[in-house]
Amino acid sequence: NGGARNEQTSEKGSKTQSSFTHPPKIMQTSTKEQPSEILSPEDENENEVRRDDQENINKFGRLNARLHEVRYTISEKKKHLERIDDASTELMMGNGSNVMVQYGDTFFETSEDEATEYCEEEVEKYQNHVDELEAEEVEILDEQKGLKAVLYSRFGKSINLEEK
Repeated sequence: NGGARNEQTSEKGSKTQSSFTHPPKIMQTSTKEQPSEILSPEDENENEVRRDDQENINKFGRLNARLHEVRYTISEKKKHLERIDDASTELMMGNGSNVMVQYGDTFFETSEDEATEYCEEEVEKYQNHVDELEAEEVEILDEQKGLKAVLYSRFGKSINLEEK
């Protein structure tokens, strides 16, 4: 919505862009529409951000990004565990004949017993990985809790470390 620019030729013959032919639209909002996150003057904190404060803020941000990665990975691993569990249930209801098992992009034929054993190994492997990720999630949350205490004590309501 910026409007068209006029091109003018400078003394050296090169084209330059000048001001807008019509000004961009400016939207005004009333005070009723102001976000509730704006702090009142009493709540503002005039503390200067020191180097260690910035390092703590950056560390919190990195931990928060990792926390989201860990939570996403946990949910994906749990979905995979459910699919393996469904496959194991199907194998239990089988008639004892050979079955096709997918390994990566390849399918191979095997007995129901071997396929069941494979599923059990996969469940154990994925469950161990989920347990490790859940432990990492707890560690991240504990470390973030400590950083929140330090940063909120220094900046009060002037800093927002909460998720919405």
